[in-house]
Amino acid sequence: MSDIKLRRSHNLPHDKARLAAEKMARRLKKEFDLDYEWDGDVLVFERSGVNGELTVAAKHVEMEVKLGFLLRMMKPTIEKHIHDNLDEIFAAHAKPKAKKA
Repeated sequence: MSDIKLRRSHNLPHDKARLAAEKMARRLKKEFDLDYEWDGDVLVFERSGVNGELTVAAKHVEMEVKLGFLLRMMKPTIEKHIHDNLDEIFAAHAKPKAKKA
């Protein structure tokens, strides 16, 4: 069971979506010293006290994060940071919302 689960829609071609996910992973590595590797279309990341996955699908990305005991106290801050990064990297490519007639 994950502590944080987020999903973002996008309109990117698959290779561009993977590049965007890689950009996010590099950012998280730099900021939080997370190690990561690809397993197919799933970017698996971890460090002491946290692990998770960022799955790249055709029209969305989904991130699941499991926090260790000590980091659970910081869940709101960590979740906001992840939201901000997902928004910055994928929001420009989100599916346009259908307009109501």
